[in-house]
Formats: sequence, structure tokens, C-alpha cells
Amino acid sequence: MAITVNIYYTGKNGNAVRFAEEMVSSGVVENIRAEKGNIRYEYFFPMDDKETVLLIDSWTNQQAIDHHHASEMMGEIIRLREKYGLTMKVERYVSDQSGIPDKDKKFIKS
Repeated sequence: MAITVNIYYTGKNGNAVRFAEEMVSSGVVENIRAEKGNIRYEYFFPMDDKETVLLIDSWTNQQAIDHHHASEMMGEIIRLREKYGLTMKVERYVSDQSGIPDKDKKFIKS
């Protein structure tokens, strides 16, 4: 049962983008991706909102998330989030173990 958390970081004057750039350039993102249980940690930029960055953050289970939240990197994330004055909107999803239904697969081009 994988857990995916979508985090929308919103700031002003390009600060959300600068936050994501510093997360990458400082090595925090690389370290998070190397954590046990991390499946995905990627930033995306919504086309219709230049002040928001979307983080898609996936983990194998809640225990992996708990370990991440207790890590030193979490402190660095909070420090950078505060540095750039960001607010957050969070969505959480649990994977559907049954996979994509056959009736939906005809709409997917691989």
C-alpha cells in the first residue's frame, strides 16, 4: 500500500520556485530520494499558477513517512519553507492495489 502526498507550496514573487531550486541544489532532494521507502519525490510547476510548486511525494508505507518526518532533512525542509515564506495545501492518497481496470486501459497510450 503506497502512500502519495501532493504538497502545493505557494509563495510570492517566485519564492516557491526558488524554494524547489534550493531543495535540489542543496542536495536535500537527493537525500530524501535515497531514504528507505521513498518511491518518488518530484516537483512540478502548474501552468496556470506561477506562484505554486507541486511536490509529488510517494512512500511505501506510513512507517517510511514517519521515519522521514523524524529525519534531519525534515528540519531543513521546514527551514527553507520558512525562509521563502511558503504556505501549503496537502492531499494524501493511498494506492489502489487492484491496479488500472481493463475498461480504463483503452484510454491510456503507452
